[in-house]
Amino acid sequence: MFFKKEEIKNNNFLTKICALLIHAAKIDEQYTDKEEEIIKKTLYELGLEDKYISKTIEEAKILEESSNQILDFTKEVKNLPEQDKIKIVEALWSIIYSNKDADIYETNLMRRLAGLLYIDNKTMGDIKEKIKKNLK
Repeated sequence: MFFKKEEIKNNNFLTKICALLIHAAKIDEQYTDKEEEIIKKTLYELGLEDKYISKTIEEAKILEESSNQILDFTKEVKNLPEQDKIKIVEALWSIIYSNKDADIYETNLMRRLAGLLYIDNKTMGDIKEKIKKNLK
């Protein structure tokens, strides 16, 4: 768990992070059970109690469907400490590579997120390679 208790109580914050993860999962138009399991695991690792995970995912799905831009999801994430942002980016790459491949829309999303979250290209590439290596 790497978030403070106050941040966890602010479920809106975690709902936005979850919406970002869902957006990454849905961008290839194949939202799978495997991707949802990664999202659940990530929420748990972020410190969300099991009993709130399903509710948070349902709220995030509504938020993601009703939003037409990812800026709203990234606003709060970009101000997190670097190690926390990296955890979230690891989860995003895990979702993208859960089907063993990244398409053009997924890689474009991650390029955009690198800029929005202030993560340099080398760090983003290192995280991507780490996730790909762990899948082998």
